[in-house]
Amino acid sequence: MKLFPIVAATVFSLSASAALAQEAAATGADATLAGPGLTMGKAATMPLKYVNIQDSDLVVSKLIGVDLYNKNDETIGEISDVVIGGGKSVIGIVASVGGFLGVGESYVVLDPASIALAEEDGTWKAYVDTTKDDLTKAPKLDYSKLKK
Repeated sequence: MKLFPIVAATVFSLSASAALAQEAAATGADATLAGPGLTMGKAATMPLKYVNIQDSDLVVSKLIGVDLYNKNDETIGEISDVVIGGGKSVIGIVASVGGFLGVGESYVVLDPASIALAEEDGTWKAYVDTTKDDLTKAPKLDYSKLKK
């Protein structure tokens, strides 16, 4: 009789797995909840799934190059990259600051929660609560020191 709970739990987990395997494509913000994230390696660890994005979702290609503004609506930098931590979620937004025409610029990594995004007249803008001077004094990201 002690085996009954184990057998019941096994049957329940197998039936739940079968139900999950038949799910439709995740949509929008729910897509982030659909799986464990990217796998680092040469083999996928789960069957292929599809995701339907919504008009309100933002793809990284539209985010790269977006200007950063402060509270006074002054341009203080530009989004140049996105950091995905452990293949699971966005943990940082890389901003280029300073320089002129790509010469002398440096990079800082911002917490995504500290950035507000807004679309104005078909153009995306990113807003942060800092000054250009403080942004140029922030800890720098040195791409040459990254392993990958």
